[in-house]
Amino acid sequence: MSFRTKDLARQRVDILIDNALKNARENMGLAQRQALIARRICMKFNIRLPYEKRQLFCRGCKKFIVPGINARVRLGNKPRSVRVKCLGCGHVYLKVVDRKPRC
Repeated sequence: MSFRTKDLARQRVDILIDNALKNARENMGLAQRQALIARRICMKFNIRLPYEKRQLFCRGCKKFIVPGINARVRLGNKPRSVRVKCLGCGHVYLKVVDRKPRC
């Protein structure tokens, strides 16, 4: 694959995920379809999604999740973490937050 095709694919993935986030409130089916197409493009062209966009996919069922719409986000105390629960499959995963600020 040439650099040009990967760059074009990256741009398309960004556009699709941004559109999916905009459409999630009104039409979740359309948003799911746009996110699925974006994931397929990433797999075909071997593109790694940035961390912020990777967090928008459930690690259990691989569906597109939007906090507040089809995902529940909670803050945990012990260990200090952010818990995300997919309301589709019920999978819960957490991201541990460091207590010490990075310098």
